[in-house]
Amino acid sequence: MSALALSVLLSLVSAVAYAGGAIVQEQVAVSTPGRSYAPLRRPAWWAAVVLNGLGGLLHVVALAYGPLSLVQPLGALTIVFALPMAALFVSRRAGATAWRGAVMATVGLAGLLSLIGTTDSRSLDDPQRVTAALVTAGWIVALMVAARATHRHPAVRSVLLAVASGVAFGMSSVFTKTVAVDWTGGVVLTDLPSLVVIGVLAVVGVLLSQASYRGAGLAAPLSTLTVVNPVVAAAAGITLFGETFRHGTAGTAGALGCAVVAAGGLVLLTSERMGAEERDRVPAPVVRQESSASREQAAHGEPPGPLGPVHGGERSGPYGSVHGGPLLRVPGPARGRDRDRVRS
Repeated sequence: MSALALSVLLSLVSAVAYAGGAIVQEQVAVSTPGRSYAPLRRPAWWAAVVLNGLGGLLHVVALAYGPLSLVQPLGALTIVFALPMAALFVSRRAGATAWRGAVMATVGLAGLLSLIGTTDSRSLDDPQRVTAALVTAGWIVALMVAARATHRHPAVRSVLLAVASGVAFGMSSVFTKTVAVDWTGGVVLTDLPSLVVIGVLAVVGVLLSQASYRGAGLAAPLSTLTVVNPVVAAAAGITLFGETFRHGTAGTAGALGCAVVAAGGLVLLTSERMGAEERDRVPAPVVRQESSASREQAAHGEPPGPLGPVHGGERSGPYGSVHGGPLLRVPGPARGRDRDRVRS
């Protein structure tokens, strides 16, 4: 097997592992709504962590055998694998709108990443690393605060947390590339702070992705994470590593068009989830249940009495159920000897 074919195979298996981890995370979020970030006592959550770790390891190995311009677009297949896997294993089917949004996001992302040019590998100096870490932390905190402010809208909250998770994972890849470039000539101990940043960002990304699945389903948060992660890495590559788009001005315009397509797919995914939430909030129509006596009176053209329809010679009381169900019968006052006995 050639190195290129091995890279493609590893990328596909990595995408399947990521998709499986996302499905398990979403199921854990549904079954433990009180724990948003880290349900540590759930073995299923640890299984999701293992699947995500396996996907990340396979992705790194695939990068060792194949070019970045090939491996990164294949990572976008995570959402394409996740939707049918969720329908097969956990009976969670996505609607037609979600499918269209997933395809648009994947195609837009693949086109955007395919237009990124390649340059000579280089590392970041210390001031650039500090600046990148501080800016990343600022964005993540801001997105978490915004998500907390929109807690009444689960779909919006989910997308914001997924964006924060994608930022964490994307910048983790940036620091990983920096350390890998430094270690081409041997292990460098001065990269220890960068390794700490990589570990922190990876943990934060997993916790935020877990929180993004609570009350929002699978399609919208996973697609957002799948798109934001490599887009952030590509933006960092352009600004920090001097990477450019291919084909000059035409390539830049094409990249912007692909970004619009990917954004449109995310909008479709979010709107599909918000529409489902609105349908869940609308109460079911109330149907008044009429008694058989009421139907008989209506058939003979007789109006009901002032205290309700007649049941067996006694009139029912004026009280009924809250939603207009059958009226309750209240017996009339005592008559004759019983009434006199009560008075005495």
